[in-house]
Amino acid sequence: MKKIKVPIKYGIAISAGLIAYFLVLSLFDAHKNPFFSLFNGVIMAFGMYEAIKNYRLESGTKFKYQKGFMVGLFTGFNATMIFTIFFGIYSTELNPNFLNELLTMWRSDYSTSVGIILFVVAIMGFATSFVLTLAFMQLFKDSWNTSDGKKHTLGN
Repeated sequence: MKKIKVPIKYGIAISAGLIAYFLVLSLFDAHKNPFFSLFNGVIMAFGMYEAIKNYRLESGTKFKYQKGFMVGLFTGFNATMIFTIFFGIYSTELNPNFLNELLTMWRSDYSTSVGIILFVVAIMGFATSFVLTLAFMQLFKDSWNTSDGKKHTLGN
């Protein structure tokens, strides 16, 4: 149960942070500048780190790399899906001119639709989730530099 609870709770929290950041940027009309989307990675990183850390604390000595990896991955995927749905609603219903303003330089050369933009947003979120999970699990995995870990090496 806790393996499911943590990704849902933290995924919702991360997506809330991403949505709030996007809406704050939109107040200043800065949400059209792709440079500001770099901070999305910081929001994702903080939330995913906290999710894996929380899961490890709850698991105690039963913490396994594979389960921690899945918690990190599902947390990022949940946040990505929620934010992608919000982005789709925002760009089609709340501010229908947003994509035209965002893609002014590409609109003349390429045929870009809402579906392609949502696909790119989702792929960027999934890729970020995967890379961050790989990185954070290096911090949270148990070291094999112990007497118990030495039995897993070929040197004995």
